[in-house]
Amino acid sequence: MSGILELSPYGLYCPQADIFIDPWKPVDKALITHAHADHSRWGMKHYLAHHHSEEVMKRRLGEDISIETIHYNDPITINGVKISFHPAGHIPGSAQIRLEYKGKVIVASGDYKVEDDGLSEPFEPVKCHEFISECTFGLPIYKWESQEEIFAGINNWWRKNASQGRNSVLLGYSLGKAQRIINNLDLTIGKVYCHGAIYNMNQALIANGVKVVDVPKVDADMDKSFFKEALIIAPPSALGTPWMRRFSPYRTGICSGWMNVRGTRRRKAADAGFVLSDHADWNGLIQAIQATEAEKVYLTHGNTAVFAKYLEEEMGIDAVELETLYEGENSNLEDS
Repeated sequence: MSGILELSPYGLYCPQADIFIDPWKPVDKALITHAHADHSRWGMKHYLAHHHSEEVMKRRLGEDISIETIHYNDPITINGVKISFHPAGHIPGSAQIRLEYKGKVIVASGDYKVEDDGLSEPFEPVKCHEFISECTFGLPIYKWESQEEIFAGINNWWRKNASQGRNSVLLGYSLGKAQRIINNLDLTIGKVYCHGAIYNMNQALIANGVKVVDVPKVDADMDKSFFKEALIIAPPSALGTPWMRRFSPYRTGICSGWMNVRGTRRRKAADAGFVLSDHADWNGLIQAIQATEAEKVYLTHGNTAVFAKYLEEEMGIDAVELETLYEGENSNLEDS
């Protein structure tokens, strides 16, 4: 990897600076692309992350973690390696990490999407010699509608349920997806509540200056009388649990890129599925990679084989599959 990064048993390692990017085992110094659990793990002696990730990481990993924060496009140098964080557009605080050493540049993208969601800092292409890219949805079947179209569908679904005297329970990841949903709801339809896990993430992001509509959480003493034609946002893990009973009668909807695949909603026993992902689709991946002008691309977590073949045969880009422990958007719809 241009002699800057190498893949070690602990994760992506830069020997010159003696730092790791999103390591999956405890190390001394970890640079974190974003605060999802598969990229930001417990046990590091010191963390460096974007400012908007700080409070989330403290809530997830412990208030006493040693963490330093950095802003986008504000470079630092460690033993001759120039390091900077650039917007990835994935969730608030998500970053592509650029490393430059002896005239060579490599960018580790973490997770990203190219559409501006109005919540995260929009994706910023970073020119480099080598690019480490996710490809969670690296198949041609994955092509997203615009955010405007998706939320028109979500709001119409909620409105229809309300007209039938039903509550609506919408399931999405606690960090990133849930806040994106909250900020795009038509609040004239009815009241909105959220699960405690989502409420905690909302408060952490608000504390770091992220603009999230502050909706009340569902408390233990709330019974059915509190919920009338409301919309409740919850993590996927809530589906089918006793916690949901207080909302009856209700309909459930799942927000995930995996809803693009016919039958996924049925297997998850949901009433509706909305194709809303915080990852780039097929066209988004191609657009992002082209913009880097990278000579070599390393592909992690997702449909790496198919996408690597396409990059090599159709775009003439040297593509290499890289085995890591990152998960992307989990097809089991577990919280990340």
